[in-house]
Amino acid sequence: MKKEHVLHCQFSAWYPLFRSLTIKSVILPLPQNVKDYLLDDGTLVVSGREDPPTCSQPDSGDEAEEIQWSDDENTATLTAPEFPEFTTKVQEAINSLGGSVFPKLNWSAPRDAYWIAMNSSLKCKTLSDIFLLFKSSDFITRDFTQPFIHCTDDSPDPCMEYELVLRKWCELIPGAEFRCFVKENKLIGEVFLFTLESNLLKEIKICRGIQDFFKKHIQYKFLDEDFVFDIYRDSRGKVWLIDFNPFGEVTDSLLFTWEELISEKNLKGDFSEGDAQEQDSPAFRCTNSEVTVQPSPYLSYRLPKDFVDLSTGEDAHKLIDFLKLKRNQQEDD
Repeated sequence: MKKEHVLHCQFSAWYPLFRSLTIKSVILPLPQNVKDYLLDDGTLVVSGREDPPTCSQPDSGDEAEEIQWSDDENTATLTAPEFPEFTTKVQEAINSLGGSVFPKLNWSAPRDAYWIAMNSSLKCKTLSDIFLLFKSSDFITRDFTQPFIHCTDDSPDPCMEYELVLRKWCELIPGAEFRCFVKENKLIGEVFLFTLESNLLKEIKICRGIQDFFKKHIQYKFLDEDFVFDIYRDSRGKVWLIDFNPFGEVTDSLLFTWEELISEKNLKGDFSEGDAQEQDSPAFRCTNSEVTVQPSPYLSYRLPKDFVDLSTGEDAHKLIDFLKLKRNQQEDD
């Protein structure tokens, strides 16, 4: 995977080519001072949030005079920077998209930070909603600081122009999302993340519908030969393009492994249904579990990193400290 492959998967690089196939969106250049604010590692103070309304009540004599919030003259009040011009542009864009949007940067959306929002969702109505998600997201930070971390070429990192992408909010059912893998302009694999009904005819119909969409709208039209694209199949069977991703480790291969995708060996394996699938058709994989309620893959981002490291054993020093603490507690008891 080269750096140009990552650049070609920026939203602004592919959206003009496939505008008619995807969700209506607005792209706004991200000012440098906004980027600096999003990367600031200080206390989380959200910019753009309006002060809560105050109720005006008549003073009740001495009672009003007794209210004192602080006697410390050195107490510092944290205030977030304001971006009035940018705020106006963002709000106008949100209004033009129906009042609610799904935000992202050039590549990533703050999916790992949905839990911090008041509605536990990525649905945003104001710039302050977007800032809260962005400042809480490791995915967004990675877009800013390590966009080419998995690239193999040694060329200097290109100068990046970051953008705020606002997509019209749509209630998408997770069970209708697919990820498709393309190598040398050939569709080699499709992944359906949720349990598919044990219906071979339905599986074949969905696979052929995705292949027809790829051949008609995507094949030979994207900027690279190797890439990954995400689609959504609505209740009427219409296919919508959602996103493009680089063909490499930076992208989640889901039910495949990257070794399988790169070598194209054992792609179908035990997942193909006898002779029902044509030899040249892409491999199709879906979960076979009967469990219909799946935990979110982003749940671990709710916890402090120390907790996650302890539970996974990734940081041996923290684990040793924890065991020592438990031993001392037992000795005290």
